[in-house]
Amino acid sequence: MDAVRAVERLTRSIEDFNSVFIRLPASDRLSFSALSVLHTLSRLGPCRLSDLVGTEQIKQPALTSAVAKLERDGLIERRPDPCDGRASMLSLTADGQSIVSRRHADRAERLRSLIDRLSPADRTRLLSIAGVLDQIVQLASEHGEKPDERSGK
Repeated sequence: MDAVRAVERLTRSIEDFNSVFIRLPASDRLSFSALSVLHTLSRLGPCRLSDLVGTEQIKQPALTSAVAKLERDGLIERRPDPCDGRASMLSLTADGQSIVSRRHADRAERLRSLIDRLSPADRTRLLSIAGVLDQIVQLASEHGEKPDERSGK
């Protein structure tokens, strides 16, 4: 298989895997956008709404609405930005962090049950690629690569 076809196959495999993976946990009846905001705040720490606009792939009015609901639900909180008193920093509350932690644990457990169905050799191969995926994420981050907003993905 040539390199172009191999990358096309990998792309399709990642897309298909993501479709399964994002739906693994059945707990917490929050929208995908709300869960994404919680996950991003968990990874990045406190940040401005304008920072989230760049990561969440939704327009600012929709994001503002989602953040307001998360704030009303006690999952995130606003605090003054120490560098700019006119701005606010958003961060997870203990309840918001609990949802992120529980969701991660649910995903890990359900993924583990799927991985357990693989052959020992395939299980070992799959588990060995985490470092490579981490490198790809780091490379994308270093080059400021963002998802294509026009594609909606």
